[in-house]
Parts: sequence; structure tokens; C-alpha cells
Amino acid sequence: MEEQNQQKKSIWGNWWEPLRKWVYPAWLMYETSIRFYHYAQGVHTYFEKHQEGLASYIGEIGTLTLDLICSVATFAGCTVFLTMPACFLLYKFFKEDNFINTRFEEKIKILF
Repeated sequence: MEEQNQQKKSIWGNWWEPLRKWVYPAWLMYETSIRFYHYAQGVHTYFEKHQEGLASYIGEIGTLTLDLICSVATFAGCTVFLTMPACFLLYKFFKEDNFINTRFEEKIKILF
């Protein structure tokens, strides 16, 4: 029974085990930040294409201000509500031995 409670060793070796709890969340944060940056660029592109129509309502400066606020809000909102919780869960998953206490966890941790 105690044999099943111990975490299996990674196929990458002992040197990888202390690093993986930091490498995988950092990689996830990098990848999602790049994706959310592209979302923010898409918002900016939308405002550039429709600038003439919006400028008639809120003016040139208002359109640029709205563009900046919406682009930053898109990036910040996605980062705060999606990236940071996912990175924290991934960190906790690799830090603790039995995070979800299933056999799938044992099999997946061996590969990573």
C-alpha cells in the first residue's frame, strides 16, 4: 500500500524533478502571454479599422484612449483571470505528491 503512495521518479532523471515545478508554469505563462498579446493587438486593429466611425462620436483622442484602455484590459483580464490561476495550479500539481490522488496523476508525472 505504501508503494502506491510514493511518487514515481521522472523519466528525465532526478535533476529534473525540482526544476519542473518552476519550468512548466513559467512556460505556460510565456505561451499564454504571447497569445493574449495577440488578442490585444486584434482589439487595436479593430479600432484602427473603425476609427473614422468611432471618431465621429467620441473624437480622435477619445478613440485612441478607448483603443488603449480596451487593449490593455484585454491583455490584463486574460492574464489575471486565466494565466495566473492556471500557472498556480500547475505549480501545485508538480509540487505536491498526491494533488488529485488518482492513478492518472502518477502516470502523467512520470512522463513530465
